[in-house]
Amino acid sequence: MSFNSLGLDAKILQALNELHFTKPTAIQNKVIPSIISGKDILASAQTGTGKTAGFVLPILQNLITKSSAVKPNTEPKKGKRPLYGLILAPTRELAAQIGENVRDYSRYLPIRSLVVFGGVSINPQMMKLRGGVDILIATPGRLLDLVEKNAVDLKSVKVLVLDEADRMLDMGFIHDIRRVIAKLPKKRQNLLFSATFSNEIKQLAQSLLNNPETISVAANNSTSEQVTQYVHHVDKKRKRELLSYLIGTQRWSQVLIFTRTKYGANHLAEQLNKDGIKAAAIHGNKSQGARTKALTDFKDGKITALVATDIAARGLDIEQLPYVVNYDLPHVAEDYVHRIGRTGRAQNRGKAISLVCIDEHPQLKAIEKLIKVQIPQMFTEGFAINPNIKPSPKNKRQKQR
Repeated sequence: MSFNSLGLDAKILQALNELHFTKPTAIQNKVIPSIISGKDILASAQTGTGKTAGFVLPILQNLITKSSAVKPNTEPKKGKRPLYGLILAPTRELAAQIGENVRDYSRYLPIRSLVVFGGVSINPQMMKLRGGVDILIATPGRLLDLVEKNAVDLKSVKVLVLDEADRMLDMGFIHDIRRVIAKLPKKRQNLLFSATFSNEIKQLAQSLLNNPETISVAANNSTSEQVTQYVHHVDKKRKRELLSYLIGTQRWSQVLIFTRTKYGANHLAEQLNKDGIKAAAIHGNKSQGARTKALTDFKDGKITALVATDIAARGLDIEQLPYVVNYDLPHVAEDYVHRIGRTGRAQNRGKAISLVCIDEHPQLKAIEKLIKVQIPQMFTEGFAINPNIKPSPKNKRQKQR
């Protein structure tokens, strides 16, 4: 099946062709016709399977065919545009990525879109909203700030998207989400996209969606078959040494590395730079300007290693990213799925390597139980340790604290 068969406008197809998108993914095949028909959607798919295009393309299609404000081949009406589509995302990076996709797919349409998030001045965002936009991509907190300042009116919204809804709940946005929903018109289309279907997501779906179509293209919490996974058991004090050795000897040109803490990300980036590996850190304490520069430099190949906390586990879409390293295993097993989903995207293949010390064996077992796979081990001469050694009583006491 091709995009031509999904009922999309010729100008959308022209943009997709220039982006070399010819064949829709499984999730796109299923959700695009349903969204165009006006159904509420509860969708689950592995990260990297094209979820964003799955909801953006039909929203664009419905906007140009059903909205009187925007028509192809016509000049946009003067005056403030009513907001048609509202897309909520948990992080700045994901919001920015969705915004880029909207602009790419609508390049031949007279459509206005805007991305708003916290961490930057609100005044420029308010200025851009004065003329109105057709599609607004926002993080929940900043959206509520704009609503309180009367910079945006949500009463005209025809379609609401909650992207990475499980992540939003994990980050404590449920109250903000409910405040936003209370300001929306009751008659609207609702699209809820989540990498996992937890009990909390199901409860949110019951309160938000009207007779939804449930779509899932992969088993819950499964990992992409395009990602080759490895575990390397190593002493905690030698992780950085091993990482630098792997990057240097195997000539990795681009690697995304995950740590648990912001301090850990900063410290590791500093150590890698001392080892002669160009690196930068990205996390919540960094300014938006610093985060944007680090990500741009990484995409452009100016730095080899981008060290990130889980704020970057979703929303980073780096074309053909070859390697992801879990320098620290995540506390929450589901985050492992999202982390390694940064590689092996679209039709590309990737590798995910987890550096595991003795203290992290419980997290490793939880991950393997979740994904129902025993991750194969890799060995590097001079670094390998016996994975069957149990934590010392001292380490156990530290863990209990």
